Amino acid sequence: MAVNAEQSYIEIYHEFQDTLCAKSAPLLNKQREEAFRAFESVGFPTHRMESHLYTEMTDLFSYNYGMNLNRVEIPISESSLIQCEVQGINSYVFFLVNDSFYCPESSEKALLELKEKGVLVGSLNEYAQTHPELVAQYYDQMISQQKDGTVLFNTAFAQDGFFLYVPKNVCIERPIQIISVMHSPVPTLANPRNLIVLEEGAQARVLVCAHTMDDLKFLSNRVTEVYVGRNAVYDHYKLENSNVQSTSISSLFIKQMGGSNVLVNDITLHNGLTRNNVTIDLTEEHCNTKLYGMAVMDGKKHVDNYTTINHKVPQCTSQELYKYVLNDESTGAFSGKIYVAPHAQKTEAYQVNRSVCMTPTAKMYSKPQLEIYADDVKCSHGASIGQMDDDSLFYLRSRGIPESEAKMMLMYAFLNDVLENVRIDALKDKIRLLVEKRFRGELSGCSGCTACK
Repeated sequence: MAVNAEQSYIEIYHEFQDTLCAKSAPLLNKQREEAFRAFESVGFPTHRMESHLYTEMTDLFSYNYGMNLNRVEIPISESSLIQCEVQGINSYVFFLVNDSFYCPESSEKALLELKEKGVLVGSLNEYAQTHPELVAQYYDQMISQQKDGTVLFNTAFAQDGFFLYVPKNVCIERPIQIISVMHSPVPTLANPRNLIVLEEGAQARVLVCAHTMDDLKFLSNRVTEVYVGRNAVYDHYKLENSNVQSTSISSLFIKQMGGSNVLVNDITLHNGLTRNNVTIDLTEEHCNTKLYGMAVMDGKKHVDNYTTINHKVPQCTSQELYKYVLNDESTGAFSGKIYVAPHAQKTEAYQVNRSVCMTPTAKMYSKPQLEIYADDVKCSHGASIGQMDDDSLFYLRSRGIPESEAKMMLMYAFLNDVLENVRIDALKDKIRLLVEKRFRGELSGCSGCTACK
């Protein structure tokens, strides 16, 4: 591929535009051309942009990835798919293979149960064709003014993804689990596009498990839009444990209506490079938002979390906490912004980033931000970057605990307040086990779903 990554993809778009449109719903195509023109103008983000000081996107897209624009079916069987069931969680399980929705026979009963409640779940491309009026109310409405090149790129090339619609006052008791796997005989770039809608008073919990099935270079450029209606309750969990050659770019956009309650918990245990963008808009009064995240990195891995919480109206609350544990030569970055609009009085917003560098060669960059234009508010932000507490380590070792075990215990305790904000008990127990394995060095990659054994 040419050095100029943007030009390469511009040429691909022109060459395969008819194929893209022929394989996609008219609704997806409607937004495609405008997004592509915007992408031509802005290109991929670079280090010159403040929002991407530590993650250069142009380099990431410069590799010669394959793109399945012809929607060629990749042979796969249900038995070969990663089974990421969490004991006791009793979830509805669905799959995204690269960017294609896949419902195995074992999940057909789940589809029927949900449809009986009026819940729609399945392929975004299919629902955009069968329910275009419903999907059109939400698809690309929240991010149509985005200037981020990776989001525009997704809209220009997206052909499928996951769709969930929960009607008014419907509660989905069981979590919905989306096992998102990258699988291909060649290095592949995928652009999954997800749309989740909760009407007034609805309740749902979604768990996204991101994995790889092959030891190849993959790039996943995922965009997820979530609309949370008045007095609705929504939990969003993302657990990432992919191979070291994988690059994950994830952009999550959430719009909250009055009285809604949202919890986001983003956990990165293993990947080559991860960039998470989270934007949450509080658009009506009495919204409550909890945004949590953590990363455990070693080797030369890189994780970058970029978050924005927009308090656009009065009397809303938000809590944000991100924690990092960095070992070897790994790199972490956090940039979090809380915006309080004029007249957004009685806002309560708190943001904290805490990081531990286990070695002198690990690096962490932190930039918490407050932008406040109202005067009757309670807001705070803070960050700390440090090393292992030698006194605590000495205390544990003096009681006969081996050094490696003592370090694991301290780091486990350090991350505990993020883990405590998982509102699914079985999932919380499973993540605790995975974190412990991660600290013991037992999760060295994602082969045969090491995340789930």
